[in-house]
Amino acid sequence: MKFIKQTWRFPAAVLILTALLSSCADSFLEQPTTGALPEEPVATQTGVNALLIGAYAALDGQANGSALGGGGAWEASPDNWIYGTIAGGIASKGSFGGDQPAIDPIAKFSSDASNGFFNTKWKATYEGINRCNNTILYCVQAEDIPEAQKAVILGEARFLRGHYYFELKKMYNMVPWIDETTEDPKTPNDKDIWPMIEADFQFAYENLPAVQSEFGRANKWAAASYLGKTYLFQHKFTEAKDIFTIVVNQGVNAGGVKYDLLPRFRDNFDAATENNSETVFDIQMVANDGTGTIANSNQGGMLNFPYNSPFRCCGFYQPTQELVNSYKTDPVTGLPDLDNYNTDPVKSDMGISSNEPFTPYAGSLDPRLDWTVGRRGIPFHDWGLHPGASWVRDQAYGGPYAPKKTIYWQATQDKFADQSSWAPGTAINVHVIRFADVLLMAAEAEAQAGSLPIAMEYVNRVRRRAANPDGFLHKYRDASNPMDGFDETTTAAEYVISEYTATQFGSTQQALDAIYFERKLELAMEGHRFFDLVRWGIAAQTLNAYFDYQGNITTDVRGGQFIPGRSEYYPIPQAQIDLSVDASGQPTLIQNPNY
Repeated sequence: MKFIKQTWRFPAAVLILTALLSSCADSFLEQPTTGALPEEPVATQTGVNALLIGAYAALDGQANGSALGGGGAWEASPDNWIYGTIAGGIASKGSFGGDQPAIDPIAKFSSDASNGFFNTKWKATYEGINRCNNTILYCVQAEDIPEAQKAVILGEARFLRGHYYFELKKMYNMVPWIDETTEDPKTPNDKDIWPMIEADFQFAYENLPAVQSEFGRANKWAAASYLGKTYLFQHKFTEAKDIFTIVVNQGVNAGGVKYDLLPRFRDNFDAATENNSETVFDIQMVANDGTGTIANSNQGGMLNFPYNSPFRCCGFYQPTQELVNSYKTDPVTGLPDLDNYNTDPVKSDMGISSNEPFTPYAGSLDPRLDWTVGRRGIPFHDWGLHPGASWVRDQAYGGPYAPKKTIYWQATQDKFADQSSWAPGTAINVHVIRFADVLLMAAEAEAQAGSLPIAMEYVNRVRRRAANPDGFLHKYRDASNPMDGFDETTTAAEYVISEYTATQFGSTQQALDAIYFERKLELAMEGHRFFDLVRWGIAAQTLNAYFDYQGNITTDVRGGQFIPGRSEYYPIPQAQIDLSVDASGQPTLIQNPNY
């Protein structure tokens, strides 16, 4: 059972509670969290469980056709496709320059605090925190909830609050900590909140069960994984290593299945095979839920389908040439070129119309490329060969490629696609943490601790799965009828991928270089890249090199510049600074440096 997907239809009393909660989104700095709801109907087992459901429901940042608190649905998308992937040089904004122009300065790090996208994301995330705080507050007060059950409810609420604050911390750095005890919500952002995030995940780890009644709920091991990630972002490598070792060896998903990589990489991105051994924590999505909207169908990604295609709209989120080149491998060793991958780039159909002949790149490639990127002449799931320019709104602006991890299949579209809006929704879950991510974070912690053989084994475990021939993309049996299936004897491209040897893991720096690159390959288009680059301390050199390279191919990022000391974090939204003015007329929120 998919908990969040099955519990979106609330009874009338809960809808009233949710409406009251939502009303706090714009003004959370103006009224105390503790006064958001009347106590009588809420401080009961039924009321508290309804509040907890509302806290989960805020994970996708969506309500009533837009983001929580207003703004375009995509502005608060939980997969951070704008703030983590586009800003990380993995994808172009796509479409054309005049569509959603506020994304362009985010991609080029020229945006300021007045950009409404930052305010939308801020409000939607604090709405989630507000719901968690109310759950905690009234759970403690409820007299009809057994203590053991209270501990689980509080564990889930604090896990979710840790997640929401993690989102804010990695985006804005210094943000106000508001919890269930806060009396003055105009709290300054002058404290590092990492210790509080740690405490929430530690509490959740100690109090949540290993197995949950519904798959969408956080369990003990999801909390342990997020605690390890929290340590890693603080460079607490020993603590991260210790907790990840326990997770890798003992962790199970919410259904009680031991964590493991799926045999096929592609099955992480298909609604028919989700909630599996690789699922650590997903935001649950569902199509055709009876609401007549796509609010529960990854509405934040509704723009991110090929343009002028069977998907109707909208041509955003186009993988970059720089990313595509990263999947080249040495035809003998099967390893990537960590330093010179942009030399001799993968051939594209840039500037070639769909009615002109084109032959795809014939060199050796990592097979994960063709489950991540749609490119001309290669099967686009079971929708036919990607036709190239006819599915792209403006090649010169955004390049020739299309996203693929979030695209539903033609054969199962009646079940897993939702056409209730002007752009599609999808039942494909959003991965917050999956086990491959855990393995690569664990590898990083092991490398930092000097345990290079263990780090290499974790990376090779990810690469072994990628090298499974059963998971390769194959050609169609009949290219004129892609629904007829694939010819399992002929791959769609020349796939060559192998494991690392001790030669490539001879030093800590060599190991880290390989691990960093593996995260790029494995987790591309999943919202991690920008935040990884920042915590590794290599954002400036990596992204400025990206601007130099990609800017010669597409016009969208020309003039982009990452400015050290400024660009590591997004600006505190000016609207929130204005709202934080206290009785003395001074704002309590302090802007990030150099904005």
